[in-house]
Amino acid sequence: QYGESGVSCSNFYIKDSVGEDTDFETLLKLPLGFEMENTNEPQVLIFHTHTTESYLEYDEGYYHESFYPRNQDSSKNMVSVGEMLAESLRQQGIGVIHATEVHDYPEYTGAYDRSWETITKYVEEYPSIKVVLDIHRDSIAGDGGSKFKPTFEVNGQKAAQIMIMAGYDPMNEMGFPDWEYNLRFALKLQQYAEDMYPGMTRPLYFGYFAYNMPISRGSLLIEVGTDVNTVYEAQYTGKLLGNVLAKVLQSEG
Repeated sequence: QYGESGVSCSNFYIKDSVGEDTDFETLLKLPLGFEMENTNEPQVLIFHTHTTESYLEYDEGYYHESFYPRNQDSSKNMVSVGEMLAESLRQQGIGVIHATEVHDYPEYTGAYDRSWETITKYVEEYPSIKVVLDIHRDSIAGDGGSKFKPTFEVNGQKAAQIMIMAGYDPMNEMGFPDWEYNLRFALKLQQYAEDMYPGMTRPLYFGYFAYNMPISRGSLLIEVGTDVNTVYEAQYTGKLLGNVLAKVLQSEG
C-alpha cells in the first residue's frame, strides 16, 4: 500500500515532480472551477484512452510471465471499471455518459488523439458535461521484474488503490491554461477519498503534462490499480470512486 511519500497536504500526499513550491493547502480551500446543475442532463463523462488495459482474473499470489495485460473483452478491461463508476454515480442521481469506444486497438499509437475526438464529440453534443475522467490501469515493476499490487480494504474486501494525476502548464505550452482549476479538483477528490476510505489513494501525481485534461476544468486522469490487481478489486474501486466523486460534486460543486 502506497501512502506516506512526497509532499504532505491535509490527509494525503502528493508526488510533486514540478518542484515550484506550489501552495497545495491554499488551492485545496478554493472553490472548484465549475458548478453542478440541477438537471437530468449528463454532467460526467467517463472514457478510456487505453480501453483494453486489463487485470488478473484471480489472485494466485504470483504473476505469470506469459500474462498479457490487455483484453478486448469489456467485462475484463477498463470498460468494466468505468461502468461500475458510472453506475455508482447514477444511483446517486448524477447524470453520466460512459464512452466505451476502443482507442488503443488495433493500434496503440495515437490513442490519445482518438480519445480526444471521442470526448470532444460528447462535450459538443452535451454541453452540460462538467467532469471528464480518463480511467486507466497502471503497472509498477521493481528490480528483477517483480510486480507490485497496490490495495486497500473496505468492509473486509480488497480494492485497488488509485492514483489521481493533475497536470501543470504555467506557460500554456500544451494548451492547458486552466491547469490550476483541474488541480483544485484533484486535491478535493483526493482529500474526500482518504476521508471516506483511508488508504484508497497513492500520492497524487502532479507534473508537466496535459494529456486530454484541457477539455474542461473538471478533467482528470485516474489510474486504478496495476496489472497485478484482480479485475474484481478494480471494479470494486470503481464503485467506491463513484461514491467519493458524488460526495465531492454534491458538497463542493
